[in-house]
Amino acid sequence: MSDENKIDSQMLLEPMNMLSLYARGAFPMADKGGEIHWYMPKVRAVIPLNKYNVPRSLKAHIKKMNFEYRIDSATFDVIKLCAQRDETWISKELIAAYKNLIKLGNLHSVEVFSEKKLVGGLFGITYRGAFFGESMFSLVEQASKAALVYLIEHLRKKGFVLLDVQFATDHLKMFGAVEIDFEAFTDKLIEAYLKEVYFR
Repeated sequence: MSDENKIDSQMLLEPMNMLSLYARGAFPMADKGGEIHWYMPKVRAVIPLNKYNVPRSLKAHIKKMNFEYRIDSATFDVIKLCAQRDETWISKELIAAYKNLIKLGNLHSVEVFSEKKLVGGLFGITYRGAFFGESMFSLVEQASKAALVYLIEHLRKKGFVLLDVQFATDHLKMFGAVEIDFEAFTDKLIEAYLKEVYFR
């Protein structure tokens, strides 16, 4: 990212400051040294909630696995498991900051269980009608994708307007993720903030 997209300040990890930045379209990432930067890229990826896709093979796999889904039952565990990669942008400081957002009521998770064991999930931040997806993990095949399918359907049911996924990876494109410029993204934020909806 270019320097013009970075905002550096440890004070921004305070819960209300974090929520304010998310609401403006920013998101945090820690670099390899653990320093946290906030980013507002000029191009943003979203999954349109009225035009998403679930691959047929994934539907069949999910049905076969007979996963159990829960919401906000193991949120902190989901965050920690998302951070357990060889290379991760989720530093210890961010984990602590996310824990405060859970207490504030603006960080939520979807958990996937198989035989009563947590095998996949995702988490993100909500602000009115927007859900800002942050990270996901999978301990068994397709569990994180199953969590995303559940999330999309849950957001639609609850009346959310925006599902932000930050970057359009191949993994997310299969669900219909598209890139939009920041002006269009801001328009979607405004539309989302006119909705008073609740994740739970």
